Amino acid sequence: MHVLAALGEQAGPLADLTRQYHRYAASGEINSTVDDQASRVAAVRARFAARTVDVDELDGITIDLDDGSWFNVRASNTEPLLRLNVEGPDEAAMSAVRDEALAVIRGE
Repeated sequence: MHVLAALGEQAGPLADLTRQYHRYAASGEINSTVDDQASRVAAVRARFAARTVDVDELDGITIDLDDGSWFNVRASNTEPLLRLNVEGPDEAAMSAVRDEALAVIRGE
């Protein structure tokens, strides 16, 4: 409804309206087998602490970073897995966070 209202308030096409918004680069869900889910999540939290802007623990741990990137790490309830999802303002930022988080999760 908000999009339709905004579109109705401008003379141009929808493409002009949406051009001001940009999509984040996303990693998609990446699964990693781990022996101790809780310790790996704690290690990830510690690794990113200096760059953390906000933390949400509703579903696993979601960390917002100071560069505009964010990621979520959550444990599987049925398998010894941690699931990682990362988004960043561009592909390079997302890839850097993804690679760093995976290294901690996998103990590399």
